[in-house]
Amino acid sequence: MILLLSDLHLPDEPSPLREGFLHFLEGPARDADAVYILGDLFEYWVGDDVGLKNHAAEVAALAALHRSGVALYFMAGNRDFLIGAGFAAATGVTLLQDPQVLELGGTRTLISHGDRYCTDDVGYQRWRRFSRNRLAQWLFMRLPRRRRLAIAGGLREKSGAEKRNKASAIMDVNEDAIRNAMQQHGVSRMIHGHTHRPADHLLQLRAGARAMRIVLADWHPDHMEYLSVDAYGVCVRRRIETSPPSTATAYRAR
Repeated sequence: MILLLSDLHLPDEPSPLREGFLHFLEGPARDADAVYILGDLFEYWVGDDVGLKNHAAEVAALAALHRSGVALYFMAGNRDFLIGAGFAAATGVTLLQDPQVLELGGTRTLISHGDRYCTDDVGYQRWRRFSRNRLAQWLFMRLPRRRRLAIAGGLREKSGAEKRNKASAIMDVNEDAIRNAMQQHGVSRMIHGHTHRPADHLLQLRAGARAMRIVLADWHPDHMEYLSVDAYGVCVRRRIETSPPSTATAYRAR
């Protein structure tokens, strides 16, 4: 059983989201063979020196899950791309480049955070290239901690304001970019997050080949969800139950 999740946006302060993630790590994740976190696990990450202290509970729980024999993988999102070797060493996670091809339930599957395929948002893609620049990151990490935290807070406010003024379609993935990526990597299924638009999309590639794009759910205090994929390729969206149980929707991936 493989579990995948993304866009938890865990804050520094106490939150039901943090409690839900710990419940996931100490519960459902213990029965998995591997867990893949596809970015934006944290609301922001200004460096391992700050994040490991502010999220000590999550770090300890991830390390305990790793010691129990569950393989852990992390792919950076647009909020936590500064997660580095210190986080990997403390938790036992393997850091992945974006995107990656996996064999999930007998199906070649492309996994990604997803923001790289929002190509219609030209301004965001410009920022994405700059923020991933090694020199820019090197300079940022040499700023005092308080300055880094202040910059992160300012960027969050700016991002929120820009989202309110952008057309909804611009912030979604570009279908041509998705098809090109799937064809380039020779896959018939793709799993990603980022857009906060959880859904299952059927699409056609070249020569009429059918494909599936699964968008992971973003987390809210009243809805915390992950995706499980079993050995037969059956994908199930499951909610993390910290209160009364709910139903899970299952389908066979194609």
